[in-house]
Amino acid sequence: MKQQHQELIEKAYAAFNARDIDAALATMHSEVQWPRAFEGGYVQGHDDIRQYWTRQWAEINPKVEPVGFTERQDGTVEIIVHQTVQDLQENLLFDGTVKHIYTLQDGLLQRMDIEQD
Repeated sequence: MKQQHQELIEKAYAAFNARDIDAALATMHSEVQWPRAFEGGYVQGHDDIRQYWTRQWAEINPKVEPVGFTERQDGTVEIIVHQTVQDLQENLLFDGTVKHIYTLQDGLLQRMDIEQD
């Protein structure tokens, strides 16, 4: 996988885990499509992602750590992440691995999809 892609994605996850929305959005294309993981569908664009994450973090505390990077034949990037989700009282709701699939455009994250095993 291209080093700049891995660095971009690592920066995005670090910013998400730090709850630094501006730094996370700096890794994303202005017309980014982002999955609403627990609700279905997608949000599009920086403003919608900011609203989605702000609302999400008021309800749950997710943390995602990339543990594997693979560039697929179609040019997308597959990231295996270890994800934990807690409620605001620190009760564990989810602890496992998930695949995040990224499409990049102009050196930025343009779309993220989630695949279940």
